[in-house]
Amino acid sequence: MPETSEIIRRPGWRQAHVGHWLSLALQRFDARVLSLMSQNDGVPLALSNLAARGCLSASHIHITRHLALEGSRLTELAQRAGVSKQAMGKLVEQCEAWGLVGRMADPRDARARRIVFTPVGLAWLQAFGEAVAQAQDELRAAVGAEVATVMAMGLEAYAA
Repeated sequence: MPETSEIIRRPGWRQAHVGHWLSLALQRFDARVLSLMSQNDGVPLALSNLAARGCLSASHIHITRHLALEGSRLTELAQRAGVSKQAMGKLVEQCEAWGLVGRMADPRDARARRIVFTPVGLAWLQAFGEAVAQAQDELRAAVGAEVATVMAMGLEAYAA
């Protein structure tokens, strides 16, 4: 058996690094956004109930975050969200069944279809924007304005 390094033998190292904390922070942020959306009067009651019961997840937020206002092809949407075309296809089917998105012909390619927000989906997008703003304000209040600003600047630079 190969000899283990000091890093591997150190207890807790797999949960004590920036990547792990980023993952936990994103999970917390997305859960808060969904919670706020479930309480938003602008969200149709059926969607509000789905969000409140935990039927909507961060995966569904991928569509909300990445679908262009003018619509997107499935492959574009999957690429922006960092998921497979098949996984995005399943999410789009769910969101289509809930009335958030629809499909229309692509004006640039008659063979292709574009996924677009429906009027219900646009109301959902508005609620998403409001929830993100409130969750960001809550984060700022929890860690302080200076820390929140440095975090945002650092993450933006790291992601670029």
